[in-house]
Amino acid sequence: MRSILIIDDELEICESIKMILEYENYVVDYSTDSNIGMQKIEHGDYDVLLLDIQMPDKNGFDILNWLNEKNIDLKVIIISAHANIQNAILATKLGAFDFLEKPIDRDKLLISVRNAYEQSNLVKEYKKLKSVVSSEEKIIGKSSAIQKILETILKVAKTDARILITGENGTGKELVAQEIHKQSNRSHKELIEVNCAAIPQELIESELFGHEKGSFTGAIKQRIGKFELANGSNLFLDEIGDMSLQAQAKVLRAIEEGKIERVGGSSKIEVDVRIISATNKDLEKEIEKGNFREDLYHRLNVIPIHIPPLRERKEDIPLLIEHFTKIICEKNKFPIKTWDINAIEILKNLPWKGNVRELRNFIERVVIMESATVITPREVNQYISNTVTRIDDILSTTNTFQEFKEKAERAFIIKQLESNGWNISKTAELLGIQRSHLYNKIKKYGIEKR
Repeated sequence: MRSILIIDDELEICESIKMILEYENYVVDYSTDSNIGMQKIEHGDYDVLLLDIQMPDKNGFDILNWLNEKNIDLKVIIISAHANIQNAILATKLGAFDFLEKPIDRDKLLISVRNAYEQSNLVKEYKKLKSVVSSEEKIIGKSSAIQKILETILKVAKTDARILITGENGTGKELVAQEIHKQSNRSHKELIEVNCAAIPQELIESELFGHEKGSFTGAIKQRIGKFELANGSNLFLDEIGDMSLQAQAKVLRAIEEGKIERVGGSSKIEVDVRIISATNKDLEKEIEKGNFREDLYHRLNVIPIHIPPLRERKEDIPLLIEHFTKIICEKNKFPIKTWDINAIEILKNLPWKGNVRELRNFIERVVIMESATVITPREVNQYISNTVTRIDDILSTTNTFQEFKEKAERAFIIKQLESNGWNISKTAELLGIQRSHLYNKIKKYGIEKR
């Protein structure tokens, strides 16, 4: 619905504009009283406001100020018989989209309203997409480790302290960096991100600090680096353990001096940048090997945040399953699916070497491929790779002897059932146990025929 509101104290103006716009299939409402018009704005859902300047009680500038105070995002087109440069400048400063002079030219009106509506629609779409992205970009978990991370973020986000995030691949280091940025005093600007492992070493300095035209072969024009782009914001250096020693030296100098120099340049450029870095490597070991500068490490590691692997915080898995399932169903317009408690238990006991990223991919695969609204162990087992039953995987994901015995027993029973064509009697006989005992084991471990 393309909804337009007109606030003008002249009834004839309102009715003539209404007629023009309704002919073009806009839905039009109007008010000759500025106070009633403001009430309509508060309780309605309009895309564009056509607003007169000179009105009794509250004028157009008063309403523009009120919109700003209320943080109401509405595209405003000023329509006024008092068209002068001062009014146009003031209206623009207060956020007006356009300024039309009375008497209103029909073609100019339609063009201005169309442009305002299209921009309003783009803003709404952007906010909608942003809300979807934001719903995905949440740190999910009830484990003590995740709660401690959230508490740390709350304490340090609004400071300028440099932060080093460590953890295995797929644990959510980027997510933590984004959350720090959202809660920081620099969130009004974009978070600038650099994946140091994805950029060739010969180009990393140009990527970080920029270069001047002609500074090297292929530098056909000046390039602004990430440090300059991040001026006044946060700079996220992901996989910093893969950065070359030469680039590390320049990053250290930039931190110490608060200035950078483009490749091939001769002048210093001041930058106000807060660095958040992340790595899946043990930087202290990299220092011993001579691969990472110790002085840079201490500069970056002011506030350390370590994200433990998913296998060490199994209590977070049910929440993550629910979260990812909801997002994937909504994204694909599926009915919301749920997971049987035994299916969840199976997933809780898998190694998840790829951590949260691997879990999300698995959930997406099952939700998309399976039509069932309730996902049971049968569906889960169909998508579990046989490699998860290997002894080395079991060893890497167990903390107690009892846990190891249960996982090994489950894997052994599955293997025997498969070897005997899922014949319960034959398998029980070969295992030397009663059928009822085997049935109890199958139920306990959520084993289903694949």
